Amino acid sequence: MQYLVDGHNLIPKAGLRLDAPNDEMDLVTILQQFGGRARAAVKVYFDGAPPGQARTTHWGIVVAHFVPLGTTADDAIKARLLQLGRAAPDWTVVSSDREIQQAARKARAKVMSAETFARQLTALALRRDRRASPASSRAVPPLTDGEIRRWLDEFEKGHR
Repeated sequence: MQYLVDGHNLIPKAGLRLDAPNDEMDLVTILQQFGGRARAAVKVYFDGAPPGQARTTHWGIVVAHFVPLGTTADDAIKARLLQLGRAAPDWTVVSSDREIQQAARKARAKVMSAETFARQLTALALRRDRRASPASSRAVPPLTDGEIRRWLDEFEKGHR
């Protein structure tokens, strides 16, 4: 399964705060855990990137699109649905925004509200917590050199 996620729409439903300084990265972390467990590719869209900060960043199976000011994540998701064409039915669009849901249905993609998806994230986390043990927590693979460089670059950008 593959997901297109309206990031700022999901953040408050996932128990995070839109006004928190790391809200977007916190959601990316949650989506990485989800994607790993569900074996799903996730593309998340965040709007409002300041000038010079609009970019696409890969974190394992999660691709985060930081959409520049002047356009919206909604617009980017709709454009992606058009690009997918006949492949759109292989994707699930996660948003409670009715306009996005309508565009997804028109493209024949599956639709899931942010609330429903957040409940799935919570259920998955609870199952993981019940099965967690010291041995299983050590089994998490280490970050690759490339992932470490990307995180260091991300942290440096935040301190400029």
